[in-house]
Amino acid sequence: MLPDRYLRQILDNLTTAVMLLDGELCLTYLNPAAEVLLAVSGQRVLRQPMGELFSDTSATLASLGNSLRTGDPFTKREAQLNLANGQALMVDYSVTPITTGERNWVLMELYPRDRLLRITKEEAQLSKQEVTKVLVRGLAHEIKNPLGGIRGAAQLLARELPDQSLKDYTDVIIAEADRLRNLVDRMLGPYRPPNLQPLNVHEITERVISLLQAETQGLLTLQRDYDPSIPDILGDREQLIQAVLNIVRNAMQAIEAAQGLENGEITLETRALRQFTIGQARHRLVCRIQVIDNGPGIPDNIVESIFYPMVSGRAEGTGLGLSITQNIVSQHQGLIECESAPGRTLFTLFLPLEHSPGE
Repeated sequence: MLPDRYLRQILDNLTTAVMLLDGELCLTYLNPAAEVLLAVSGQRVLRQPMGELFSDTSATLASLGNSLRTGDPFTKREAQLNLANGQALMVDYSVTPITTGERNWVLMELYPRDRLLRITKEEAQLSKQEVTKVLVRGLAHEIKNPLGGIRGAAQLLARELPDQSLKDYTDVIIAEADRLRNLVDRMLGPYRPPNLQPLNVHEITERVISLLQAETQGLLTLQRDYDPSIPDILGDREQLIQAVLNIVRNAMQAIEAAQGLENGEITLETRALRQFTIGQARHRLVCRIQVIDNGPGIPDNIVESIFYPMVSGRAEGTGLGLSITQNIVSQHQGLIECESAPGRTLFTLFLPLEHSPGE
């Protein structure tokens, strides 16, 4: 049998969060993976009752007590545990009662579901992005070909018309063909690949803030919540400014229409995240840019399709700004997400802070 110190070392190096409770359901051990998951220090919470670590745990405590009495192990799927600091965790956990002599113990193994669900959602979103891109490019090709023929035919017709006044009609045809062509070009987003250069992410956010301050004449409240320790990202400065500006301008327009600029507030927040997964790639370091506004929110019927071309919550909107933003972020191997409720809309951009040599 292995000595206790080796068993302890094995538990300490598991990636699965493990907690051990005594017969009074007080914490007697948790490994480093559990400390990270629960955002606590093991030294601080040892010998504390289970109810001190989590709030709203009456049902969980009843299940643990029943397992102790009957000796039956059980597993619970997608359970929400509310930490004392207010954070909510979605986990699967397994409970195994252990009896050694006259002492009873409860072994809990916790498997976080939040990140798994998030990765699944991100993969589905990235897949939808790729499908949308293929559809839009195919549609654009089918539209631009006949548009070129219509425009050329209208130009030839204009030369043959005997009356100069009749050229007004051909001018309308040419102008509308050009308008449709420009619309399709905007749907396709930037033609050129991003010109990746090292740059400070706060150059982007500060440029966006200065543009919006000039546009709103200082009526809109703009807040900054920056992490100055973020290293330089590798990106195209102009494209990323356009991507963030599209989001911030949409927020400004929604606030102006719903409540007036003087009652609006937009916050730009930056953070660095470690060991973050985007799609199939796990990145050592990721830059997170968040745009938070107190506007009316995005209608529920379009929030899931807000990044599709021609989808807009405003009657006068083109529905292209967020589609272009998504295209730019995708070209930077990043991801964009949206959460919305009345009074709080949050757009989050994840941009990797390192790229593989081929990229």
